[in-house]
Amino acid sequence: MRGAAREVPPAEPRRHARLDNLSLRDQLGVDRLPRRLVQMMLGLTGFGLSLAMLLRSGLGGAPWDVLHAALAARSGATVGTMSITVSFVLLLIWIPLRERIGIGTVSNAIWVGVSIDLGMWLLPAAQSLPAALALMLLGVLINGISGAVYIGAQLGAGARDGLMTGLGRVLSRPVGPVRIVLEVIVLVSGWLLGGPLGLGTVVYAIALGPVIQLTLPRVLVPVRSVRGEVLGPAR
Repeated sequence: MRGAAREVPPAEPRRHARLDNLSLRDQLGVDRLPRRLVQMMLGLTGFGLSLAMLLRSGLGGAPWDVLHAALAARSGATVGTMSITVSFVLLLIWIPLRERIGIGTVSNAIWVGVSIDLGMWLLPAAQSLPAALALMLLGVLINGISGAVYIGAQLGAGARDGLMTGLGRVLSRPVGPVRIVLEVIVLVSGWLLGGPLGLGTVVYAIALGPVIQLTLPRVLVPVRSVRGEVLGPAR
């Protein structure tokens, strides 16, 4: 009937995908922020220390650290300093890619490098092959677990991961192949500059993904509300 009030169906709650990269404004209003911040920092600390373990094993570093170590040797800086420097260079590339910079992005760029240098200072170089193998394997395991803990806090991608996802979106290519190509380029560049490529690099590349995959469901903090708005279940 003309002029009668029409019943308006209730709006569906906004849905939020797992591991979505929230804007900085949304991050500051996300539920359980203190817990997320603590989890993020624990993950980043373990991540940096485990990268130092790989380097101290003498059996090769993680792909990006092959480059960081090579640049450090040539510049006289520490590996952590070069990690931070490269992170901020990559963040400049984020600008044309229109990737969102979050709390975790900046924290990752700085704190992983600080933790690497702390680990390099605390840990002596392995003096035997068994010690080197143990340090390498433990480093890969801790790195994967720490990476999952950091990702599970859902406070933004690191500079390297954001570069991969941004390029994948701009080039309309799957993230997997983009990641492989980038890491091969980084690894070869680091090796040509004299970086520590070795068995640990190979083990890291093969084992990291499965460790993160097994750990992530146990440490993921679901996003239930943003700035007071309750979110529906992720599809």
